Amino acid sequence: MHRPVIWPAVSGFSDHSLPDLLRAALDGSGPALLAQPVPPSDALAASATAPAGVPEDVALIVGTSGSTGLPRRVMLTAAALRASAAASAERLGGQGSWLLALPTTHVAGMQVVVRSVLAGTTPTLLEGPFRAAAFVEAVGRMPARTAAPGGGRFTSLVPTQLHRLLEPGPDAPAALEALRSFDAILVGGAALAPELAARAAAAGVRVVTTYGMSETCGGCVYDGIPLTGVRIRTSAEGHVLVSGRVLSIGYLDDDIADAQSYTTIHGGRWLRTRDLGTLELSEDTSFLTLTVHGRSDDVIVTGGEKVVAGAVEAALAGWRGLGEVAVVGVPDDEWGTAVVAVATLAPGAAAPTLDEVRAHVRATVAPPAAPRALEIVDAVPTLGIGKPDRDAVRDLVVGRRPGTVTPLPTQDLGDA
Repeated sequence: MHRPVIWPAVSGFSDHSLPDLLRAALDGSGPALLAQPVPPSDALAASATAPAGVPEDVALIVGTSGSTGLPRRVMLTAAALRASAAASAERLGGQGSWLLALPTTHVAGMQVVVRSVLAGTTPTLLEGPFRAAAFVEAVGRMPARTAAPGGGRFTSLVPTQLHRLLEPGPDAPAALEALRSFDAILVGGAALAPELAARAAAAGVRVVTTYGMSETCGGCVYDGIPLTGVRIRTSAEGHVLVSGRVLSIGYLDDDIADAQSYTTIHGGRWLRTRDLGTLELSEDTSFLTLTVHGRSDDVIVTGGEKVVAGAVEAALAGWRGLGEVAVVGVPDDEWGTAVVAVATLAPGAAAPTLDEVRAHVRATVAPPAAPRALEIVDAVPTLGIGKPDRDAVRDLVVGRRPGTVTPLPTQDLGDA
């Protein structure tokens, strides 16, 4: 541990200062940066937990969201960040100007700044809470798109943001025009529902779905295809493994987490993810594509059958007036755990009945995946930059439905 570390969020720096700080972190002339939310209760106590130092080649430490346990601090080297930015630019067709619409306490937001710094540009910052009007205003401040090299326009969003920009409303026409002005919009951080992706495409919005995590410098698979220098494989249990130059060197002061997350296969270093996925040959058999089905720790066992929550969410999000959807398992006397869907409604839409929801999920996912309850809410609780906060969703459901949640007569498992 030789290189000093600063925590910009605690030290009083703003997002406007980050390009200069990050430039120095990447070229080695300045300290490494810690990108992690400040505990709102006590910023001074938070500053005391900043690491005293890190290995010389580390430029950025990113705090994970803690959605699967205790938050961890991921150490990313300058070389990994440069490799990630170069591979992204190659896939997108070149460098350009970026809109920063995500918090820089998460890897997706910080990567917008990294790509901008390495492209020699300054990201345009979306000020304040994310709203359609604020998005339109920020896009209006971006440099105009040109056909010259480096003249493209890009941004990164999470599905929740894209969903809200495509929703009907007084700012919808301007928001759609702003979305169409981008050469590519990277969408990641959570699963993108097929209906939302189709709606964006039909509206002329150029969406690129991304898959990745803090340990891979953010998105490392675009539209199912790994970026240059990234290798993907799946384990016998179906877990996704990632290797390549974009990998983190490990977690700060957490050897146990390192041993759990990283492994060596045929002499190469691989990250074990908790995601379940499959690799399939493209139609012309020239390359493999990755399909991610959900997280292994989001599997719900109901009536002895396994249900992947993400698959049910993808089937319901945007269907029949439903908006954002989170699916959780809730203790139930009959089924052990009952599948429950919590969803928002599009403006003016009428909620589908539970029978309709169950029939749709039975047909598109599997009979055991059919929810046994549907809760309509004003907003789905989220964690980090757009992932459903399943603990909060589960608490919400249990609070509304104490005891069992089975609203249907007893049925055979075959009709589950």
